[in-house]
Amino acid sequence: MNAKKKVLILDDEAIVCERLKPALEKSGFYVETYQQSQQAIDRLAEEKFDVLVTDLKMRKPDGLDVMNFTKEHSPSTKVIIVTGFATVDTATAALKGGAVDFVAKPFRISHLRDLIVKVTGE
Repeated sequence: MNAKKKVLILDDEAIVCERLKPALEKSGFYVETYQQSQQAIDRLAEEKFDVLVTDLKMRKPDGLDVMNFTKEHSPSTKVIIVTGFATVDTATAALKGGAVDFVAKPFRISHLRDLIVKVTGE
């Protein structure tokens, strides 16, 4: 890896952020975590990230809103949606909106890490 790829994780469950951050950092990524959507949006407006991992169901703005903002301001950012409420409809909406993948909770950290490695081409 040359320059560290930047990953922003947004999930209202602190445990998701606490477990993903060190696993991704150990794999060589620069990682920022947020539990509130608006804080993540504010950061995404300031900085370009290679990957956004966002929970789907949160207080407004929800994960789809954050994805839409990201795709509008940084079209090259890869978006991965994670959710405990996986349905065909939510997966379809996420993928049609530009997500590169849709991951149901609970997920293995290694699976998500491997997916991030794949979408960043590392």
